[in-house]
Amino acid sequence: MSSFSPAERQRYRRHLQLAEIGEAGQQRLRQARVLVVGAGGLGCPILQYLAAAGVGTLGLADADQVELTNLPRQILYGAADVGQPKIEAAARALHRLNELGTYELHKIRVSPENVRDLVAAYDVVVDGSDNFPTRYLLNDACVSLGRPLVSGAIYKFEGQVSVFNYEGGPTYRCLFPEPPTAAEAPDCNTTGVLNVLPGLIGTVQATEALKVVLGLGDVLSGRLWVLDTLSFQSRTLRFHRDPVQSLINLDTANPVDYFDVSCAPETAATSLSAEDLQQQLASPTPPLLLDVRGPLEFQRRHLPGAMLLPLPELAARAAEVPRTGPVVVYCQSGVRSAQAVALLRGELGYDNVLTLSGGLEDYPL
Repeated sequence: MSSFSPAERQRYRRHLQLAEIGEAGQQRLRQARVLVVGAGGLGCPILQYLAAAGVGTLGLADADQVELTNLPRQILYGAADVGQPKIEAAARALHRLNELGTYELHKIRVSPENVRDLVAAYDVVVDGSDNFPTRYLLNDACVSLGRPLVSGAIYKFEGQVSVFNYEGGPTYRCLFPEPPTAAEAPDCNTTGVLNVLPGLIGTVQATEALKVVLGLGDVLSGRLWVLDTLSFQSRTLRFHRDPVQSLINLDTANPVDYFDVSCAPETAATSLSAEDLQQQLASPTPPLLLDVRGPLEFQRRHLPGAMLLPLPELAARAAEVPRTGPVVVYCQSGVRSAQAVALLRGELGYDNVLTLSGGLEDYPL
């Protein structure tokens, strides 16, 4: 075990005075590699406190730039940082706070293509993201690679924290087996948040990350801590490891879970109306119809000539979808077809697919 310099002993004196941490614990912090995904409202306090605590290597993953609207709640940034990449502005602030740390910058949006290599390089993952696809993606990567995941989420005046995949404990999917639909998920562009809330929740996430690294205390595994700032009451909900959901990983998950349609409303470029589809079907070169519902739904009613390819099978069977000529994807209400189009256009690179807005519910018999 390497010794600490006099300056380090002075800096970390309050930790060294704690019998539960001491020099051995501070050394564990110095050797730790922690990945923080998201350098926004949650990521700022997480990064600030982990850097100040002496975590040796912090990975920062974020592709966004600082915006003026960020400043009330993302406290690592100032007006001079507006327009700058968040991870670069954050790294400058963290280096001023603790120049002894190593800050590894990943100017990327975490995706199925990069998440495995990213997570594999760290001991602990802290999720400061603001969307469900990233949460499921990080969970599945941590399950695949055996990494603990410290998760936090905020909404208006309420926040929550839990630790997943810790020493055989429950995973994120044990608590939330399926992502919400586009209609159920909050609109990330219009939902407000109390500016201090991410500071409160992010600080609790940093606390749990330190406990995981140090092997200290009762980690929030199998427990969801929820805080309501309007009443300042908190409650802790217990949940258990699900034998099926806990095994879902990057190789077995439905890839559609990793694509976000809640913040990408339908536009003329990605959807068409029932009236438009009727006109196209009457043309000399009608589009291919792709039904992404289940077989029983398909048997009850489907559009003439439609090809059945259920959404859970789409990623594995995408080669069956032609890349030339128009393809119109539909389901019952338009939610699953929008997810299918997001998958095809996003990860798989299709540019010839549209979703039927409103699905069969809006299509005349």
